[in-house]
Amino acid sequence: MPQDSATALSVLLRGATLDDHDEVLKAANAALRANKTDELAQHTRVIALLKLDRFAEASRAISEGGIKLEAICVLEKAYALYKLGKLDEATNILSSAGIQKRSLSHVAAQVAYRAERFDEAESIYNRLLASDLDEEGNDLGINIQATQAQAEWKGVSLSCAPEPEKAPETFELCYNAACASIAKGSFNMASKLLHRALTLCDASDELTEEDKEEERKPILAQQAFVLAKVGDINRAKEMLHTMDITTGTDPDFHLVTQNNHWALEKKPHNPFLVQRQFAAWVSRNGTPNLFHFQSGILRRNASVVDLHAHKVNGVKERVKKLMGQAQMPSFNPAVNSLSVIGVAAETQGLSEKDILPSLTSLYKARPNDTGLILTLVQLHVQRKNIGAALHTLGSFFSRLEDAGDEQSQRVRFSPGLVALAVSLKRIQKRETSAKYELVKAAEFWRNRSTTQVASLLKEAGIALASSSNANELDLAAASFTKLVNENQLSPIISAGLVAALAAADTAVVEEHIAKLPSVDSLVSGVDVHSLLESGVASVADATSVGRKRQPPTELSGERANQKRRRTRLPKSFVEGQMPDPERWLPLRDRSSYRPKGKKGRKKAAESTQGGMVKEEETLGLVGGGGVKVEKAAASNASKKKKKSKK
Repeated sequence: MPQDSATALSVLLRGATLDDHDEVLKAANAALRANKTDELAQHTRVIALLKLDRFAEASRAISEGGIKLEAICVLEKAYALYKLGKLDEATNILSSAGIQKRSLSHVAAQVAYRAERFDEAESIYNRLLASDLDEEGNDLGINIQATQAQAEWKGVSLSCAPEPEKAPETFELCYNAACASIAKGSFNMASKLLHRALTLCDASDELTEEDKEEERKPILAQQAFVLAKVGDINRAKEMLHTMDITTGTDPDFHLVTQNNHWALEKKPHNPFLVQRQFAAWVSRNGTPNLFHFQSGILRRNASVVDLHAHKVNGVKERVKKLMGQAQMPSFNPAVNSLSVIGVAAETQGLSEKDILPSLTSLYKARPNDTGLILTLVQLHVQRKNIGAALHTLGSFFSRLEDAGDEQSQRVRFSPGLVALAVSLKRIQKRETSAKYELVKAAEFWRNRSTTQVASLLKEAGIALASSSNANELDLAAASFTKLVNENQLSPIISAGLVAALAAADTAVVEEHIAKLPSVDSLVSGVDVHSLLESGVASVADATSVGRKRQPPTELSGERANQKRRRTRLPKSFVEGQMPDPERWLPLRDRSSYRPKGKKGRKKAAESTQGGMVKEEETLGLVGGGGVKVEKAAASNASKKKKKSKK
């Protein structure tokens, strides 16, 4: 009987076509029931389980097969762990076994790609492409381009590939090039490449109709994303509605597409129902195997949904737990986004005028929270208080500089924060201070890796290249040279290097001048004669701006476009009659004024010029103050006293 099972398995394996993996698995299990130590049956069973996408069972079968089977099935074990998402374990197995074999190199590159070690994945693929046997060149090129596109999403620039002279001829290459364009923000180019990828996919003779339908889904999903980014929300929603993602779709793709569809919908009337639906389809897809930037967006959206449903305490606990695991201060976008979500949870229900004082007290407790600092700066900017925003940001910078550790310094001179400080200072017309901010940042990154700060060094070099200071010119040249050495090539960098070194190093200048476009190519489409015939635009004289009055435009003395003041006449005015000469005097000072009543006449008599002036004196009171009374005449008082003596 054991001989019959082993023989049946051998006959089955020798078949010319072998597509029924279930039958192979049954035969291997039957052979193992007869002989548990049959190495062929054990190996066959592992491969059949991998073919059936039962990766957990395949990994368990290798572990239960003993040391000998594990030594034979290194490739199978690493592949099963890779498919299960256990990337660290797969990396350890490949590191111990080595990747000299081509098959192990392929798995190692895939593991590095999923672990987001894109530089390592590109290095392995380039090595495989250099030793290609004219069998995998197309597939390796597709994988290299996919690696470079994902690196763009992570914000890491790998070695710059030369721009293709013509459009790619396969839909995979078009799709990967479109993804890289989306990551760079070039949506017009991405839209053209996606349209071409869809056309090439439909015209392919190597794919069945079912395969074409599956390959169309990610292309359509990316087209909907591009439409949403350029503002065409209705077309994006229509495109997502036409996609069938209910059956036979990868769970990760299903999760991302559902999220994008939900994000494009208008603000729901019932946030509690949305929260329930969101939680349902997230749990239905199980544990997603997404890239870091994708999982970060999903986590952030889940927190936003919970906030709308007033699940504030849950959001606070979740953010507190994740922030406790992060190293602060941080320039990680995912960590800072969670911090902003936590700030929203802390201020839930507060009025607009109470938000800023609440965050100020929270800021004292968490002075190194980058997300909280950015939220405070944003609130000050919304209130048009640029000075307070700069003060908050400057205090944060001072604490980071005083800390002295590498993490704090990297946060201090991160491109986003430096760009924010420069923008705020330029709004206040503080150009010198903004330039000094760029100088400090360029000096910090001068001797460090620039994979994530290439844009910062380029802007700093552009700002310093026009300076007349020799030290600033040297710093600009050092920034551009560092970008050139790290293959960050562009015409702007070459032109900046020429401008910075024009008076110092002519040899380097001549080398980079050759890379710049010629003057003739830049002005070839300019018609000089038509420009001269149309005239030269004149600029208003700067000296006449501050004048309050302009000289007369005519000899008559009348001013051009002078608005004359309309003469106003009283209502009782009669033409030809003399006006009252006392019309400008107050009413009480006119000769015709007659006060009304006894008190009015008495007051008028007392105020008449030339009349007797009454003398008054003030009598003091016990509690303070005094009362004015009329002072009696001195002569009358003395007469009375003399009479009394007699």
